[in-house]
Amino acid sequence: MSRQFTLRSGTMHAEISERAAALRVLRHGARDLVTSWQADEPIPYYSGTLLAPWPNRIADASYIFEGETHRLVANEEDRGTAIHGLVAEVDWEAVEWLAVEDEHGFVRLAYTITPSPGYPFTIALQVLYSLTPDGLTTTLTAENLGDGPAPYGCGPHPWLLPGDVEGYELHVPATKVLLVDDRLLPRSLEDVSGTPYDFTAGRAVGDTAVDHAFTGIVPDADGLARVRVSGPDGGVEMRWDAATLPWVQVCTGTGLGHSGLAVEPMTCPPDAFNSGTDLVVLQAGDKIETSWTISPI
Repeated sequence: MSRQFTLRSGTMHAEISERAAALRVLRHGARDLVTSWQADEPIPYYSGTLLAPWPNRIADASYIFEGETHRLVANEEDRGTAIHGLVAEVDWEAVEWLAVEDEHGFVRLAYTITPSPGYPFTIALQVLYSLTPDGLTTTLTAENLGDGPAPYGCGPHPWLLPGDVEGYELHVPATKVLLVDDRLLPRSLEDVSGTPYDFTAGRAVGDTAVDHAFTGIVPDADGLARVRVSGPDGGVEMRWDAATLPWVQVCTGTGLGHSGLAVEPMTCPPDAFNSGTDLVVLQAGDKIETSWTISPI
């Protein structure tokens, strides 16, 4: 079984797994803020994992970069896509760990993506989980160790506030929604107004099935985007820099039988390796850092 790292700060408690560098547990007092899973069991529906070097799907598990066609493993077989990158099922290595009760705690893990079929690039990843009484901040850094440019995208995959999401209130400050086809691949970018996916003012999820990417995020005065999910026993806020993570995937898990609501800030939309939309191209030696925080409300 992969090693687990426990962080505590005030009434906050987090557990991080070396497997997938995943956020396995996050609690405020006795209240779970994310959907957890047993350390010795498979990770359900990417719960708490990191998605890199791409989030979401690549159509037909194929893309062209710098004039060359690359073919990936179609790990979402029913849709024929390559989903959620290359690091959500690997063991990372903890390189630094500090647990200081009632003050703060952190753990830093590392993993290097090496050239493989479909992704012949070398990307060094480090993730820092830092817990304070205010919440858990995750910072993911990627560095291109190769000799040439590399396509890149990332995001996290927490399922917030375990329970029946139909009764939850959801606030997503995004003005655009990416409508998708039956393979959940991009079809058209539309205004949320007049669609079932308008959560700009905050409202009950109800029976609305959501598995869509949103953009046109309107940040608060401090430049941070804030998605809030509230249930009968309290809520959760997830916040991040809207300039570096201009997209967010929201999934109600309808039909999956999984608890909670997935909120996934992303650098780019689904199939960005093909569309080029907000695709990050890391030149040799380039680094990119993204960060997000989950807090109780």
